[in-house]
Amino acid sequence: MDAMPEPWLRGTLTEVDAVRRGVLHALELAGEDVARWTGELTEEQLEVRTLNVPSVGFQMRHIVRSLDRLLTYAEGRQLSEEQLGALKSEMAGGSREALFEEFALGLESALQRVRAIAPGSYEEVRGVGRRMLPTSVGGLLVHCADHTQRHVGQLVTTAKIVMELNPASAGAGRENRFDTAL
Repeated sequence: MDAMPEPWLRGTLTEVDAVRRGVLHALELAGEDVARWTGELTEEQLEVRTLNVPSVGFQMRHIVRSLDRLLTYAEGRQLSEEQLGALKSEMAGGSREALFEEFALGLESALQRVRAIAPGSYEEVRGVGRRMLPTSVGGLLVHCADHTQRHVGQLVTTAKIVMELNPASAGAGRENRFDTAL
């Protein structure tokens, strides 16, 4: 059986302009890749910091929380105290169920928010962060796609390493043996 082509090659979302369609396809691919590479990982495997790299769980939290922040800027708003608190807690683990729920809800919210952005707004100037660094709505949308895909790549690589080392069944201390800088 042939593998399904990536979302951008499926002929979907043709009712959406090319910029938003590209972002939506990148987010759909992110969801598919995360499901493929994390579905069998245990809670321990999701949160272990093997080889001193951020955990798979961190990558999942970072992807959806970053999308929330980037889209907040695209919508012309500044970050809330809640978003700033979430940013500071991205390294903190939690339950497997809570992690997957946050990822699913965050990704769905991002998909809806991208769809809601008007194509005529792409050139509108936006400020990012406390320093109000200059960009545009279009720039933020493109960054949503490329930032998400960069972190999905890191997640997949980390998941492969974690599965190979299999710290979930290795017994106490194995993950520490590999938790050193290269």
